[in-house]
Amino acid sequence: MSSNFWSDNEDLQFYFDKGIDWEALVGVTERDAEGGFKTADEAVAFYRQIAEMVGDFVATQIAPHAAEIDRAGVGFEGGEAHFPPRLAGIFEQLRALELHGMCLPRELGGMNCPMLLYLVNAELMARADVSVMSHHGFHSGIAMCLLMLSILEGTTEADPATGKITRTRFAREIGEIARGEAWGCMDITEPDAGSDMAKLKAVGELDADGRWYVTGPKIFITSGHGKYHFVIARTEKAASGDDPMAGLSGLSMFLVPTYEDLPDGTRRRIAPIDRLEEKLGHHGSVTASLSFDRAPAELVGQRGEGFPYMLTLMNGARLGVGFESIGLCESAYRMAVAYAAERRSMGKSLDRHELIADYLDEMRTDIQALRALAMHGAVHDELAQKMGVKEKLAPTRDEVDKRRLEREMKRHKQAARRTTPLLKYLAAEKAVEIARRNLQIHGGNGYMKEYGAEKLLRDAVVMPIYEGTSQIQALMAMKDTLAAVMKNPQAFVKRQAQARWRALGAKDGLERRVARLQVLSMSAQSHLITRTAATKWKSVQHRPVTEWPRAFLKGWDPKRDFAPALLHAERLTRLLADELVCEVLLEQARRFPERRELCERYLDRAEPRARHLHDEITSTGGRLLGLLERAGNGEGQASTG
Repeated sequence: MSSNFWSDNEDLQFYFDKGIDWEALVGVTERDAEGGFKTADEAVAFYRQIAEMVGDFVATQIAPHAAEIDRAGVGFEGGEAHFPPRLAGIFEQLRALELHGMCLPRELGGMNCPMLLYLVNAELMARADVSVMSHHGFHSGIAMCLLMLSILEGTTEADPATGKITRTRFAREIGEIARGEAWGCMDITEPDAGSDMAKLKAVGELDADGRWYVTGPKIFITSGHGKYHFVIARTEKAASGDDPMAGLSGLSMFLVPTYEDLPDGTRRRIAPIDRLEEKLGHHGSVTASLSFDRAPAELVGQRGEGFPYMLTLMNGARLGVGFESIGLCESAYRMAVAYAAERRSMGKSLDRHELIADYLDEMRTDIQALRALAMHGAVHDELAQKMGVKEKLAPTRDEVDKRRLEREMKRHKQAARRTTPLLKYLAAEKAVEIARRNLQIHGGNGYMKEYGAEKLLRDAVVMPIYEGTSQIQALMAMKDTLAAVMKNPQAFVKRQAQARWRALGAKDGLERRVARLQVLSMSAQSHLITRTAATKWKSVQHRPVTEWPRAFLKGWDPKRDFAPALLHAERLTRLLADELVCEVLLEQARRFPERRELCERYLDRAEPRARHLHDEITSTGGRLLGLLERAGNGEGQASTG
């Protein structure tokens, strides 16, 4: 096993050396604050030292004990979760390294590092053990969320001249987390409400004295034994089922401390832990169910703003899952490479057999492609957020500069919004696929606990489930993509024509190949838009002819009119992900000739896959949609007998 998970990864180092616009990222991170780095090179040298330190720590202090962490799990006694000695020792070491406040501003006790470095560290740590990484993320991640939400609601102030934060609402809680004395979590899921947040029933109630209280159960809470919980609860009562307040608009966000440590060393529970879940994997991470019974709470933002605030938290979490999945993929790939090089079959090592060599080549290519997608999304997301933070804390006075900043923010937000669901979807699905292939390469040994391959597969299976299932990511990507086409069809037609021209006339062969893949993607989008319009048209034809135009343009029912797009959402998402990966890799190849080989490798895999997905989207689904339509009309579905 490697002694440093940073120094043995050339692809990761490429991004520190060349692949990231550090000037821009360091600029928005430093905020022109006093005591900061004078140059981007100086900052990056410091970031590199941290990455090297974390790479050494996770390789030597976590990875060798991953099997022990998996076997020992987490205990539950006296209503509290307890880490076994090995796991507790790891978090004491992480606390001593002062990593919990790494991304916090210096004036709040942090190192003022970019969130990108935190995400790189998440990949390194996940390669060692995903459950350790998951719990660690709820230290520094929640501290940053507290700061970000305070900025969004206007309760953080800064000196416009220096950029230094002078006051923030959650300073005490942020300080506790930065010192490693507490951590937090997000409480969304309920027993009868998973992905459908409109069904949430936990309530936030305001008493006559202006104090808030939260009541209701929450389940599947990662690191739910933490102190500070962001809880989504319903505060607005609906007059009827059609009232907007019956859905997402009636939700608010609260910060709820779930316990209080008393001077005598005992702990008073405000919201008891009902149980710890027994899971397939991630045994070193707590997943808890809690009950809130008029627990004192602080409203975050305004009432009714819970859903958009939750999206702010979830978008960051989904980027985190992308990097976490890459770390697990890296672990599975390296385990497979090591085993295939040593194990001999039919006169040669496994890695010399064509089938296995093809597996390993695809695994390597996918990991590098996922990392390119992750870096692309993370940089755009951080630039957008930090530009927004700077503008909130120290507004630009010059109108020209203000408009330029707004254009830049919009561009970064659009790129981040496009990337995040595609990254979360593809990285999570590939984590399962690559862990499964690693086990298969190990053969019978892979099924045995001794080798560790089965642990990686168990740990991977949850990636497509938590922080928004793969299917939710697919629906988000489909909705955004088709909505953009419908909102501005002229721009879409123009992009289509440009892609067709590049597919035929571009001088660079790589650009022609990427353009052909873009043409397939846009053709699939056109087909779904056409099918959607046809479905809507069919639904209005029973009306008088004079009502057709008005009926067609109004009263869209997503569940009925978008049925073809809903059916093919996951296929379209795979196609959209391949399209974006190829665009990112092509841009890298233009700037750095050594990256052309990676772009070519990925295209070799993506081109036939794109043709197949396009064919599925444009030629299948009619039979099933017909069955569903008949079932909706009360005709029932055919039995399997």
